[in-house]
Amino acid sequence: MTPQPLYDALEATGYLGSSGPAPGVSLERDARDARRSRNFQPNAAWRGQSSLKVYFKYEPTTPSPRAVERWRQEVWNEGVAPMLWVVSPKAVDVYNGFARPEPKGDAKAHWLGTFKQSRSQLRKLELAAGRLAMETGRFWQDTMGKKLNRNTGVDHHLLRDLARLARDLAGAGMDRSDAQSLIGRSIFAQYLVDRRIVTADFLEDTCGRTALSDVLRQRTKSEHLFDWLRATFNGDMFPGNGGVPGTRHLRRVADFLDAVDSKGQRTLFPYQFDIIPVELISSIYEQFVQPDSRSATGARTGAPTDVHYTRLSLVSLVLEEVLRECSGHETILDLTCGSGVFLVEALRRLVDKRAGEGPPTREMIRKTLYEQVFGMDISPDAVQIAAFSLYLTALELDPNPEPPDSLRFKPLIGRTLFEGDMWVEPSALAQGTGVRKFDVIVGNPPWSYSRTPSPTLQARRARTDIRGSRGVSLDFVHLATEYASPGTRFGLVLGATQFFGRSPTSHHALQRLIPELFPVTLVSLSNLTNWLFPKASMPGIVLFARQRQSVGQAKLIPGFQVPWSSNGARTHTFQVAPSDCTTLPLNYWRRRPEFLKATFLGGHPDADLLDRLFDKHQTMHEALGRFGTKLSAGFTVAKRTTNREMYTAPLLIVKESVTGQYAGRVAAAVGDKDTLFTKSFFGACFHRNDRDVACLLAGLLGSSLASWFFLMTASDFGLWRRRVKRDDVGRLRLPDVGAALRSDAGQRIVALVQTARGEAVEKEDWQLLDEAVLDLYDLSADHRIVVRDGLTRAGWQWREGREASVAPAQSGEEVMEYARVFASEIDGWLQSTKRNRLRAEVYDLPIREPLRAVRFVLEAEHAPPVVDVVPCDNLRKLLDRIGSDLSPPLTESAVGHSEVQCYGRNEIVVVKPAARRHWMAACALGDATQAVLDGLRAR
Repeated sequence: MTPQPLYDALEATGYLGSSGPAPGVSLERDARDARRSRNFQPNAAWRGQSSLKVYFKYEPTTPSPRAVERWRQEVWNEGVAPMLWVVSPKAVDVYNGFARPEPKGDAKAHWLGTFKQSRSQLRKLELAAGRLAMETGRFWQDTMGKKLNRNTGVDHHLLRDLARLARDLAGAGMDRSDAQSLIGRSIFAQYLVDRRIVTADFLEDTCGRTALSDVLRQRTKSEHLFDWLRATFNGDMFPGNGGVPGTRHLRRVADFLDAVDSKGQRTLFPYQFDIIPVELISSIYEQFVQPDSRSATGARTGAPTDVHYTRLSLVSLVLEEVLRECSGHETILDLTCGSGVFLVEALRRLVDKRAGEGPPTREMIRKTLYEQVFGMDISPDAVQIAAFSLYLTALELDPNPEPPDSLRFKPLIGRTLFEGDMWVEPSALAQGTGVRKFDVIVGNPPWSYSRTPSPTLQARRARTDIRGSRGVSLDFVHLATEYASPGTRFGLVLGATQFFGRSPTSHHALQRLIPELFPVTLVSLSNLTNWLFPKASMPGIVLFARQRQSVGQAKLIPGFQVPWSSNGARTHTFQVAPSDCTTLPLNYWRRRPEFLKATFLGGHPDADLLDRLFDKHQTMHEALGRFGTKLSAGFTVAKRTTNREMYTAPLLIVKESVTGQYAGRVAAAVGDKDTLFTKSFFGACFHRNDRDVACLLAGLLGSSLASWFFLMTASDFGLWRRRVKRDDVGRLRLPDVGAALRSDAGQRIVALVQTARGEAVEKEDWQLLDEAVLDLYDLSADHRIVVRDGLTRAGWQWREGREASVAPAQSGEEVMEYARVFASEIDGWLQSTKRNRLRAEVYDLPIREPLRAVRFVLEAEHAPPVVDVVPCDNLRKLLDRIGSDLSPPLTESAVGHSEVQCYGRNEIVVVKPAARRHWMAACALGDATQAVLDGLRAR
C-alpha cells in the first residue's frame, strides 16, 4: 500500500495517473525487487527510455542526514539514478544521485531542493523534475538538471580508479595480463564478500583473516584464496597465468579495496561491488587495452586486444527491441562479444522472462547460462572477462547464493564462449553438417577500415559476392545470416558509412541483404557520435531485422534519426519521439538507394521534392559537360599536376568544408584571375564568354536549396563531417542552364553573385538569393517550406544551431506558424466541400512547460482557416480539459509518450515536446498529411 503523502506527490508530478502508475513507474515491492540493494528499499521507482531511474523513498518522519547519506551511497554505486526523492508527510527533499559521496555532510552537499506538500510547491516540483520533464528531457535543461553530471557517477570514478590501479601495477613491474587477472579475481572476491556469499567466518576458516583486504596483504593467504576461487569457478574466468603475484602488488590491490590511493590517502569509502551493475564491472577490460592496438585516429584496428566499452544505454536500446516479445527460451549469439556486456544483459532479461512473476531458481539461471547465451571473440582476454561477467550475473540473479562451496559453475569457455576469428568458420559453433542456428544475434562488431583486409576476411570475400566498402559492417551482417534461421532476430550496431555512402559495392551488398533480412528497421546514431562512440572513425547505425512488421503490411523500411540533445554527453541518455521516424518503401529504395539517408534526415515532403528534382533536372556533372568543363580536385603536393588550364579564369571555386560562418550554406565563388587552389576546394574553369554560367552555378550552390539537397543526399554532410565531396556537388540537380540565364530569376541570381563580396553579404541578400533560386525551380509553397526548413536543419551541425533546435518553441512564433501551415494543408482537402473551415487554438503555455499543444476544430463555415492564441498557465489542467473526450485520453497519452495526435468527433489535438525541432513548418506538412490519412482510414 503506497503511503498517502507519497501517492499525492507522485500524482501531482505525473508519475501516477488516473488509471495507475505511468509507463516506467513501479511501486512498493516491484520497485524494491528491481534493484540490487543492501539496506536502501525504495517505495517507488521510475525507469526512463535510456535506463535512467528516479528513486522515491517514503519516511513517516523526516529522516536523519546519516540515513540519507547511506541511501545516497547505494544509489550512487548503482550508477543509474540521477535523483533520489525523500518524501515525508510535510515535504519532498530531492538529492543528486550522480554526485560522488562526501566524507562529511554528504546529504547537505548534494541536496537539490525541498518542496512542501502543498499544491503550489508540488507544481514547482512537477515543472522542475516531474514525469513530463524527465520524459521530454526538459529536466536537464533547467536549473536542477544542470547541476547533475554523469561524469561524477560511479562508472567514471570506477573506471578511472581501475586505470590508475593498472598503471600502478604495471609501474611496479607486473605484466599487463597478470595485472588484469589480479584485479578481476580481487573484484570478484570482493563481490562475494559484499553479497555475503563469502562471510567473515568463511574467510577466516579458509584464509585465516576476516577481511578480504587483510587476506590480500599476505601472499600465502592470498594463494589460499585464489586456489579456492580457481577450484570453485574452474579457473576459466581470469586472464593471465593465474599465479600469485608479489606482496607489493597484492598490497596495492588491497589498498584499492579499502579505498586508499597510491599515496596512502583514504579516498572516501570502498566501492560496493554488490550494487554496481555487472555490465559496468565487465567494462573494466577496456582499461587494459594496449595503446598500440588503436590506429592513429583512435579507430578500432581489429588487433587481438582491441575491445571497447559499449554504453549501457545503447545495450538497453538494442535488447529492448530484439527481446521485446521473447519467451525467455531463445538462444542468443554475439560473434564479437568483447567483455560480454550484451550477453550479461541478455542473460538477465531471459531469466526474468522465464521466471515470470516469481523469483528465478538456481536451476533455471544455470540452464539459461549454459544453454542459451553464446559468444565469440578473437581476444582470449576478452572471452575470459565475458565468462567472469556472466558468472557474476548468475550469482547476482541467484535468490539464495549460499553456501559458497555449492556455487561451482561448469566451464563456459569452450562450451558457450569461444576464442576465434569470426571470419573463420569455428568448429565450436558447428552442429551436425553445418553451423548452429540461433534465435537472436546481437553485438557491436568492429567498424574498422583497412586498405588491406586480414587474410581470413579476404578469403571469405573471395567465396562470396557480399562485401562493403570502407569497413566490414556489411561483411559482418552477411556472416551473421549464416548463423540464422528464417525467424532469427538481429540487433547489430554497425558503421553507418556503408549504408549512407554511394559505393556501388556497398549498394550491391545492401540490395542483397536488406530484402533477405526483411522486415528491417534502421536507427541512425550519427548525432551521438561524440559521446556514444568517442573513438570511432565513422558514425554508427543500429540494424534491427525480422520483427515489428506483421504479414500483409506494406513493405516499408522505418528509419529513426536519434536527435542530438544538450544533455546527452552529460547523462549518456537519448530521447526518441514518434516524429523521429520516417519510412521508405522497400521497392522505392531498391530503385533509388541513394534516398536512404533522406529517410533519416527528412520526411515524406523531402522525398517528394527529391523525386521531382531527380526526375526533371540534370546533374551539375552533366551541365558542366555541356560547357566543356568539369569539377576538378585541387592541388596537392604529393600528387603534382601539370594541367594548368584547370586553374584558368573565369573559375568556379567550391569549398569542400562547410563552416558555421554561413550556417549550413556551401561556399562558392567566381574568380576572375587564374587561381591555384588546394585539395580543400573543387574548381571548374569556363570560357571567358561563359562567366555568367559560373555566376549562376555559384549562386545555386550557395542557396538554401543546395544546402537542403546536400543534407538529404551527400555522403558525409549532415551525418558525420561538415563537408561536401566533389561527387556530392556534381550530383546537384540543375534546371536547364541556358533557359535559366534567359529567365528573370536566373538574371537575379547572376546579379546577386556579381555584387556579393564575402563578409559584405547581408542576411537580406541571402534571402533574395534563396527566393530567386526557388523561383527558378518553380517550387510550390509546400516545397519552399521544405527547403527553408532544410537550411535550418543543415545548421544543426554546429553547436549554436543544435542548441536552438532544442530550445523551447515560442507559442506566439514557431507554434503559431506550425498551426498556420497545418491548417492550410487541411484546408486544401476541405475546399472540395466548401462547407467547413479549420480553426486552430494555439495554447500559450509558460516557457518552462515541457510540452506544447494545438487544437484544430472543424467548424461549419466556408472561410479561410483561423489561428488564435489562447492564454494557458497550466499544462496538466489544459490536457485534462481538452482531452477527456479524445481517443486515447490525452493526459495519459502525453505523459506516456510525450508526443501524440488525438482525434475527437470534429477536432484534432497535437501535443509534442516543447523543443523547436518538433514545431517546424515542415513538420506541420507531414503531420497534416498523417491526419488526413488517419481520417480516411477511419471511414
